[in-house]
Amino acid sequence: MATQSQGGMLNRLFHLNEKKTNVQTEMIAGFTTFISVAYILFVNPNILADAGIPKEAAIAATIWVAALTTTFMGLYANYPVALAPGMGLNAFFTYYVVGTLHLPWQVALGAVFFSGVFFFILTVGGVRQAIIRAVPENLKHAITVGIGMFIAFIGFRGTGLIVADKATYITLGHVAEPTTLLALVGLLLTGVLIVRGVKGSILIGIAVITLASMFMGLSPVPHGIGDIMSFDIPSMEATFGKFDIRGAWEFGIFSIIFTFTVVELFDNMGTLIGLTTKANLVKEDGEIENLDRALTTDAVGTMLSALFGTSTVTSYLESAAGIAEGGKTGLTAVTVAVLFVVSLVFAPLIGLVPAFATSPALIIVGALMISEVRNVSFGAFDDALPAFLTIIMMPLTSSIANGFAFGFVSYVVMKVGAGKIKEISPIMWIIALAFLVNLELRG
Repeated sequence: MATQSQGGMLNRLFHLNEKKTNVQTEMIAGFTTFISVAYILFVNPNILADAGIPKEAAIAATIWVAALTTTFMGLYANYPVALAPGMGLNAFFTYYVVGTLHLPWQVALGAVFFSGVFFFILTVGGVRQAIIRAVPENLKHAITVGIGMFIAFIGFRGTGLIVADKATYITLGHVAEPTTLLALVGLLLTGVLIVRGVKGSILIGIAVITLASMFMGLSPVPHGIGDIMSFDIPSMEATFGKFDIRGAWEFGIFSIIFTFTVVELFDNMGTLIGLTTKANLVKEDGEIENLDRALTTDAVGTMLSALFGTSTVTSYLESAAGIAEGGKTGLTAVTVAVLFVVSLVFAPLIGLVPAFATSPALIIVGALMISEVRNVSFGAFDDALPAFLTIIMMPLTSSIANGFAFGFVSYVVMKVGAGKIKEISPIMWIIALAFLVNLELRG
């Protein structure tokens, strides 16, 4: 059957023969990728709920935007890559834009939409590559580490392992507290599963802790099939089209839009470079096949995120799991998208998962991102200090934007002070100035 399919529409659409793959391999790869990224269906709605977004709508928006953008990535770019609301960007959306700046989530969605438009203009204008080349490699790696620490910090707070303290600002929480203890068990269990190479480790960890919490009476127990699955599909009515463009414009949140754009820019580009290399989509001259189409997909996806009612989508590094299983074409992505749609039926189950069961996933994702620190150079201090400030200011100020600001501004100052002004590109001058003005306005 697979051979017949290869000779038909699927082969023509996804170039299966040319890529030396088949339908069965691509579908297995798609299932593997879905299992690896499915944790976002539980994590993202909980994070968005902290911003005041109704959870049912957050679940629906998360699933639909993931399904549509992943389908587009598969059909338009022919990439075996899944997209979904990005970790880090959802935290920035909820805990800084809404939590710290106290903006309504509708205005925050307006900023997401603006960043998507800006992202699209940068893509079609070919500016994205220039920006990426302008930012020093050391700062790129530091950005990843800083976001990882920020995400992990949010996870620690969600588990109760870290709590506020008047004397020291933060301190160790009550580890013996049932929910905190369960979260700690979930963290260690997930870590062991990852070490042993178990596919879907994060998803398994969330499932085990959710079941244990139900058994202990710490979270609701389903009383029938209707509490687990339902064909009454969750509605996006509470969020669809509710983004406030005018409010975002009037607030003058250039720095927020800029941060959304910059974080997405580097995160997505780094992920795509890694995944396309693993999938053998890089030509001998270094050019990446259909990269413009993939970037366009990402930009359109960002605008769709705002329309549906969720934070920005991005390409997921976990797609590497499916690629490792042999996924080479967009058929892998389309398979993931179909499974996302199927998950709509299990929306009631998603709604039963408590926040302390998903918090360990944030810590795990943070730990995986922090591993990028091995690529950060601390040799020369004019490189070390900006990298350090980028990393440390994100978790300590609960703001990715602040990490960018301190890192980029200090980079320019240190290079000028070291007599290395030629190392500062014009674009870096502009970026640093923009963040400096933003810090001054907020100060």
